Parts: sequence; structure tokens; C-alpha cells
Amino acid sequence: MQKPNTDDFTIDFFKEVNLAKALGVILLISTLAFLFLVWLLYYKGGSDYSSTLIDSLPALNALLNGSSTVLLLLGYRAILQKKYMTHMRYNLTAFVTSSLFLISYVVYHNFHGSTPFPGEGIIRPIYFFILISHIILSALVVPLILTSFYLAFAGKIKTHRKVSKFTLPVWLYVSVTGVMIFFILNAYV
Repeated sequence: MQKPNTDDFTIDFFKEVNLAKALGVILLISTLAFLFLVWLLYYKGGSDYSSTLIDSLPALNALLNGSSTVLLLLGYRAILQKKYMTHMRYNLTAFVTSSLFLISYVVYHNFHGSTPFPGEGIIRPIYFFILISHIILSALVVPLILTSFYLAFAGKIKTHRKVSKFTLPVWLYVSVTGVMIFFILNAYV
């Protein structure tokens, strides 16, 4: 069993940044990212360019979201086993897969625009409930993730644990519903 040694994963830079400044930067980055996505999806529209690569990005996005889910669950298991460095590695890898998802998502929607849902009947309100809750929580999960990482890297483990109790379920929900949206949408488009 690994001994909890916060020096193993703290970063001096983060230790020196006070919480208020860190949260300010995190909220600024999160707000700008959210506003960019709103502009991309609802104001910019897609372009006329299409390719096999662009058309395959939604499947890649689902794969990346699914990978994030598995990595988060493995990270949770590692923390329960008090394997702190393993926990950190899984969560950092989940962050990388989520970041790759975001890049792929932006590229796809830059070229494709948004996809209207043509389904009818009971699936329509189910789909939109999943989609709307996914969108709202995806906007909230970015600052939660960044805050959790900041707190861990700053060695503020007690606060990190408190924030991560919210971060994990929200991040899992966003990852799982991202995959669900892909499969539901593909069944009807």
C-alpha cells in the first residue's frame, strides 16, 4: 500500500498560487471555453467541407468519453485502495482523454455544425433530457475538474477530497451521457 505523501504529486507553482487567484483563473478559462462552444454550436454553423475523417469523429468522441469513464472508475478504485499515485495517473489520463474529446468535438462541430434530433415519440423527451442535463453539467464539470487538479497539485488534499466528491459524479455523468447521446443520435440519424 502506498503511503500518502503529497510531495509526490505537488507542484511548487501551484503551492504558491493562492486559492482565490486560482479559482479566478479557472472560472475565466471555463467561461471562455463555454462561450466559445456556444458560439461554435449555435452561431457559427458548419461549413460545406466534409470527409470520412470528419464523419468518423462522433464515434471517436464516444470512444474518448467511454475511456474517460473507465479511467475515472479505475482512479476511484485506486483512491479507495489508498494508491495515491495510481489514482493521480488514472485521473490525469482521464483528463487527457477528455481534452482530446473536446478537441475532436470542436473540430467536428466546426465543419459539421449541430445535428438536429429527428426521433419522435417517447425517445424525444428522453433524448432531450439527457442532452440538456449533459450540456449543463459539462459546463459545470470543467471548473470542478480544474479546481480538483489545482487543489491536488497545491497539496491541499483535504479540500481536494471535498471538491472531488462533487467532481467525480458530475464528470462520470457527463462522460456516460456523452456516449449515450452518440448511440441515441446514431439510431435515428
